[in-house]
Formats: sequence, C-alpha cells, structure tokens
Amino acid sequence: MSNINKTMAEKDIRLVSSKQKFGHFLGQFFVYFFLIVMAIIVLFPFYWMLISSVKSLDEYRLAVPTLFPREILWGNYVTAFNQANLGTLFLNTLYVGVVSTILSLVITVLSAFAFARLEFKGKNTMFAALLATMMIPGELFTITNYVTVNQLGWMKTYTVLIVPFLVSVFYIYLLRQNFMQIPNELYLAAKVDGTSDLKYLWKVMIPLALPTLISITILKMMGAWNSYVWPRLVANDAAHQLITNGLRNAFTDASGQADIPVQMAAVAIVSLPLFLVFVFLRKYIMKGVSRGGLKG
Repeated sequence: MSNINKTMAEKDIRLVSSKQKFGHFLGQFFVYFFLIVMAIIVLFPFYWMLISSVKSLDEYRLAVPTLFPREILWGNYVTAFNQANLGTLFLNTLYVGVVSTILSLVITVLSAFAFARLEFKGKNTMFAALLATMMIPGELFTITNYVTVNQLGWMKTYTVLIVPFLVSVFYIYLLRQNFMQIPNELYLAAKVDGTSDLKYLWKVMIPLALPTLISITILKMMGAWNSYVWPRLVANDAAHQLITNGLRNAFTDASGQADIPVQMAAVAIVSLPLFLVFVFLRKYIMKGVSRGGLKG
C-alpha cells in the first residue's frame, strides 16, 4: 500500500512539475512574442526610410508600395548630399553643438558644485525655485525669448542659437545629485589641507562624476543636432541654417512637389551620427543617468 501511495505521489509531483514547466514556457513565449512585435513596430519606420532612400521617385509613388526596391539607386545619397549642401549644414550644426555643449558644461559643473557643496544663504530656496521651472513647458518661453533676442540684435547669428539654452536645470539637478554621493569628508579634508574649491572640483569631483558628465555631453549634443523650432524662428538663413531646417525645403521644387527618395537619403545620412552615438555610447548614457538619480 505504501508503495502505491509513493508511486501516486511521484506521479503528482511530475504532473505539477510538467505544468509548471509548461506555464513557464507559455509565459516566456508570450513575453518574447510581445517583444518581437514591438521591435517590428519600432524598427519598421527605419526600414521604410532606408528602402525608400534607394528607390526611384516613380517606384515610390506606386499605388501599391513595394517592400523592397526593384532597383537600388545609391546615387540618391550623392544627390541628397550635394542638393541639400549637407557639408555646410553639418559644419554649422557641429559648431553650434560643440560651443553650446562646452559652455553649458562649465555652467552646469559650477552650478551643481555650488548647490552640492557650498553653503550660502537661500541655497535650498534657490534650488527649489530652479526645480520649479522644470514644470513649465519650454514652448511657453519661445515668445519672450524671441522678443528678447530680437531687441538685443542677435537675430540670424550663432549667438542666438547658443546662448538662450546654455543653462539646463535638469543637467544641474542630475550632476548635483551625483556630486552629493561623494562623501563630504573628502571636501572637508581638502579644505584642511588648503585646497581651493576649484582645485578640489577639478581634481576630485569631476573625475568621480565623469560618467554623468559624459551623459550630459552626449544628450546636449543630441539636443543641438535635433533642434528644429527655435533655429527656424531666429536663424533660418543659409549662413546659419542647421541641419534639421536645411532638410525641410531642400528637395521641394517650384510646384511644391518633393523628391521623397532623395529626401529620405538625406534623412538617413543625418540620422547616422545619432545612431552611432546610441550604439557605442548608450552604456555611458544609462550609467550616468542612473548614478545621477541616486543619493547616498
């Protein structure tokens, strides 16, 4: 009798185990199925951009679109680069991005250090007021900023593309949180040894907060690269035009018809640097943001 009960118990255990395995397999199947579907939805627009960039205009205008080009026209990329004058647009955007990033880093580092380590009257109130401005949509500042830069005579200059966005409260907050993770005893010991605040910042805090600084640099450059509305309002002339605005009307003829395949080729060229930045530097972005978001 005991052997029969033992055998039945073993069967029950195997049955429960097989059900658990099947349930685990079913759960994993749905998870991966969902991820694959979401990946296809996300990646399909990029695929469509790439295949459209090597089609002819006649093939692109077919009533039934083709999912793969009948004839691959690599010459669309050469036409796009020359027709949109991408070389000049790249240089303009790179200049604005590099200068604004360097100046913004200086302001961000000094501000974050002051809020994290220095003691002065009203520090917490000032920092709270700065954080409160993050609740206001940036679009609300567009009109007042436009009036201000127009009165200063900055229209259609590089200054108007750089100065208004040098201060980022989010970057200051992110770096301040990172600085506050560094033990205050290091700062007090450095002060006892006669180390100045700037030397301590340069020798100790900046090296320890380097991942966050790299993240801020990447995000700032990407912001400058993707900027569209503000440059179009204040500096849309040929001499100061940035890459996003240059692509807007570069491929439209007098009748208003756009050469979409060539325009897609230009978009692919412009998207390549951002794609490479994400692929090779994504770990620095995630590491810097995650470190900046923790305290203690």
